[in-house]
Amino acid sequence: MDKHVDLAVLGAGPGGYVAAIRAAQLGMSVAVVERQWWGGVCLNVGCIPTKALLRNAELADLLTRHADDFGIGGQISLDYAKAYARSRAVSDRMAHGVRYLMKKNKIAQVDGHGVFVDARTLLVDDEEQTTLAFDHAVVATGASPKMLPGVEPGPRVLTYRELIMSERLPASIVIAGSGPIGVEFAFVLSSYGVRVCVVEYLDRILPGEDPEVSAELAKRYAKLGVEVLTSTKVCSASEDADGVTVELAPVGGGEGFQRRADALLVAVGFSPNSAGFGLEQLGVAVDASGAVMVDDAMRTNVPGLYAIGDVTGKAMLAHTASAQGVIAAETIAGRPTIPIDYRMVPRATYCQPQVASFGLTQAQAEAEGHQVRVNKFPFLANGKAVGLGEPVGFVKIVADAAHGEILGAHMIGPDVTELLPELTLAQMWDLTTDEVARTIHAHPTLSEAVKQACEGINGQMIDV
Repeated sequence: MDKHVDLAVLGAGPGGYVAAIRAAQLGMSVAVVERQWWGGVCLNVGCIPTKALLRNAELADLLTRHADDFGIGGQISLDYAKAYARSRAVSDRMAHGVRYLMKKNKIAQVDGHGVFVDARTLLVDDEEQTTLAFDHAVVATGASPKMLPGVEPGPRVLTYRELIMSERLPASIVIAGSGPIGVEFAFVLSSYGVRVCVVEYLDRILPGEDPEVSAELAKRYAKLGVEVLTSTKVCSASEDADGVTVELAPVGGGEGFQRRADALLVAVGFSPNSAGFGLEQLGVAVDASGAVMVDDAMRTNVPGLYAIGDVTGKAMLAHTASAQGVIAAETIAGRPTIPIDYRMVPRATYCQPQVASFGLTQAQAEAEGHQVRVNKFPFLANGKAVGLGEPVGFVKIVADAAHGEILGAHMIGPDVTELLPELTLAQMWDLTTDEVARTIHAHPTLSEAVKQACEGINGQMIDV
């Protein structure tokens, strides 16, 4: 089949399908080519099913570790197979929703692997060997999990994809990497009785977050019985019929040691999927990691060709990809758009307690030459958190000392991922901490911790 469209989108993840829908809204004819997962990794084996599993894990943790606090007694049984089945049902529902949105917006859906023949043509290996001609194209091919040197994937050496698609859990696991994926799975698995050891090469868990956030999470995980080994590297892993032996060593030198477990989860980051799509023969510029290089409007160096999402290597998050997709579509349509300040993209980690942040830490702000004021409000003093039985963590605000503009926020505590939009909105539109503090927040709510942290920047904190 031969077809011509204004815009061809290669990849139907949170970047690709959003770009396609926005382009259709702006009057373009659009086709999306997807070889595996409509909705991308996020809806099928990433964000969405993980959050379903985390919800089950929260309940499991509550009922097995804190039942007496809430007056709950009797026998409690946990069935992870049912938790897995619920996660797949949630995923399937959301993925079907993407198909519906394509149809609703009159977007052509092409199932298959697309390869650029030239800068205006895609060849798709579907049953009809579709040739798709276009005026513009968006590359939204995502990224794949990295493996460690000396570690080969196998039946017991897993990435998140294999683990999230298994209805059975190992009795014990070593998790290499303590970024969001590592700590989220650590919570899920430990809540179902799995013996968990987290290994981190750097000197603290969640090393991309504020140091005080890392320290607070480390304390919580110690109470959960999760073993955390920081400043430790994974040297190799060997499988046998009964499990996997993981060879470890201190980063600074010293005697190596082992951990034996039923499985090893490798969660050390992602590599952009830029190879195998014909981009090389078009001369598309990539950096040393393979990330497609783009400008603020998502344009590559090849006229008419755009790239968005994880393949660009910029803030590899689903919501980043969606925002980039809107920018690309609006640029192609000749409409005004708003570029992304990647430093201010919100970050959310759904372990328990949750972690949420954006912007600069105090050290980063000072390194950039800012005079800063910093304040931290504890959830121990927040009535809603105490009522929930989760008075842990804090809201930490970093602000410009002269004007009170928000430079960053770093939070750990109950449902703090839901507190991000107020702060990112304030930062984007130059609201000050005083203006946030003067906004009346309903009582009792977790969001009051944001208000009170901002009050503290101005020396007006009431409840601490």
